[in-house]
Amino acid sequence: MNRLARASSPYLQQHAENPVDWYPWGEEALQRAKAENRPILLSIGYSACHWCHVMAHESFEDPEIAREMNARYVNIKVDREERPDLDRIYQNAHMLLARRPGGWPLTVILTPDQVPFFAGTYFPREPRHGLPAFMDVLRRVADFLAEHPDEIAAQNASLQEAMARIYAPAGGAIPGPEAIDRAAAELAGTFDDKHAGFGRAPKFPHPATLEWLAWQSARHRDARAAEMLQRTLAAMAAGGIFDQVGGGFCRYSVDDFWMIPHFEKMLYDNGPLLGLYARQAGRGDARSRQVVEQTVGWLAREMADPGGAFYSSLDADSEGEEGRFYVWTPEEVQALLAPQEWEFASRVWGLDGPPNFEGRWHLYERRSPESVAASLGLAADPGEALLQSARERLLRAREQRVAPHRDEKILTSWNALMISGLIQAGESLDRPEWVDRAEAAMRAVRDLLWRDGRLYASFRAGADTPMPRAYLDDHALLLAASLDLLRARWSLEWLEWARTLAGILLRDFLDAGEGGFYFTAADHENLIQRPKVHADDAMASGNGVAAQALLQLGYLLVEPRFIDAAEGALGNGGPLASEAPLAHMSLLQAADMHRDPPPLVILRGPEAVARRWQRAVLERNGLAWVYRLPAEATGLPQALAGKCGHPTAADRVVAYLCRGTSCAPPEYSLEQLLEAL
Repeated sequence: MNRLARASSPYLQQHAENPVDWYPWGEEALQRAKAENRPILLSIGYSACHWCHVMAHESFEDPEIAREMNARYVNIKVDREERPDLDRIYQNAHMLLARRPGGWPLTVILTPDQVPFFAGTYFPREPRHGLPAFMDVLRRVADFLAEHPDEIAAQNASLQEAMARIYAPAGGAIPGPEAIDRAAAELAGTFDDKHAGFGRAPKFPHPATLEWLAWQSARHRDARAAEMLQRTLAAMAAGGIFDQVGGGFCRYSVDDFWMIPHFEKMLYDNGPLLGLYARQAGRGDARSRQVVEQTVGWLAREMADPGGAFYSSLDADSEGEEGRFYVWTPEEVQALLAPQEWEFASRVWGLDGPPNFEGRWHLYERRSPESVAASLGLAADPGEALLQSARERLLRAREQRVAPHRDEKILTSWNALMISGLIQAGESLDRPEWVDRAEAAMRAVRDLLWRDGRLYASFRAGADTPMPRAYLDDHALLLAASLDLLRARWSLEWLEWARTLAGILLRDFLDAGEGGFYFTAADHENLIQRPKVHADDAMASGNGVAAQALLQLGYLLVEPRFIDAAEGALGNGGPLASEAPLAHMSLLQAADMHRDPPPLVILRGPEAVARRWQRAVLERNGLAWVYRLPAEATGLPQALAGKCGHPTAADRVVAYLCRGTSCAPPEYSLEQLLEAL
């Protein structure tokens, strides 16, 4: 075994028996590279990555290739989920060096001082698909560095200058309504009117974009935004990207019509998608309710850590084949179902048609349950009951199969996303036990990953390597989740937690001079760059999320420093968002929020009555920030202590309505409060 056997990352552990002399990222490897003047071969991936596994089997398990790697390189393996800072830096380097987007596995060759001079992604063992053999790459790149050190040094200097420009935006004006209008127009231009979603295959959910559509439709009564959101959510729910049997969404679809996914399931997608579907379900959408219930079922069944937090991901492969756990044959399914269930489900899920995945059937809604029910002379409810019983039978059978590998890291940022999604689901569908689970997860994350006044990014039981320091995304998303929890269940415990996280954001991540937040803390290890990221990727950007959360907390507690920090982030990233709005949806949402803050409503009074008021307010304005504080609550911060309960009737509610920095007199009538909204 090499040095990865006791790593905290399951992905690194998967390479522990490679003949490659792997190091984790750290001083031992970096010092060896400098001492021996050796180039560094940096390989970045994650445990659920299909092509990472392919390259490992083809190359990293090959003794001949391993000998070449060990003889000429210091080899470092990185889990991008534990070290998103390294991944961001070297993905951008790949884009600059290769002139195209990167991905995983990411293969980068660095000089001993960590500066990249060659980058690629997957390389095969033998030349194919226009890609060179990995052995040839290893030899030619090492030879070129040895023979042309001056050229590499000049290239590295230029690369560092280019990366510094990327990570140090000049800043300017906060995006205004014209940027919002441009975003709406550009997004509509990329909408797939036939299959829904945006662009062509591969199709990703892009939760930050869907969140912006939800905001845009509610804030500006944008019917086109509402239509694009509803159609995309409906298409994904009917497609194979959604696990029709067990619930949960896969990472992306390989086709235009959402039918065949890349089968890995990631916590970071499912948290925001759960919230989006929950809000649709709360407005009466039955399909969205089914998605929410199945996804929460998947979360509890397959992703829950015994301590209350959630694991990271499920692999795409099982028994050496991608998708094997999820696919069926008609004969298998027919043998498991009652005749009437088979008659109905086979038509819905396409089992009466040709195979759609490598000679087998991956389930998706080839026909809608409503149309199949009509063709069989059934009402919709009996048809759905047949489909539900078929799901349950198939799920019981599938649980007997060899399951995909589960990455049991507990990641702070990804847990925060799921905590927010669960809270929205519990509140929208009146399922307090889901909010219980979200609160338990928040407490578990704090217990595991908050130590000695410092937040950490990743934990895995049994690991004996240091936990990585938390990043901007961890603090921002956990702050946002804390505010979601406070709106569902007021608690001084979670208020203080939110204030602590916000304070760390300002102390350790804020660029006080230029505005915006760095991705790494001030005392983080020195890397070749200190990234400042405003663009969304698979997750909303830390700057966008931080700006939204700090605005809400700043108005709630009347703390100008939080509002000022949010304004700084919006100004620093403003020109980037105005120039490329589709890449900065979370920042644009924060800018719209800053320009015209949602109404903030503080309710003081008995829980049952205050909850009824809260629901009524949110039915009138779903974007409002509504907090229920018990009438007898004590220990409140100054901004809230003055918002007292009813002066004469303890069984009545008093409402305080604020917009930005302006607050109205207390309101004692729900009808008048709703009218004021």
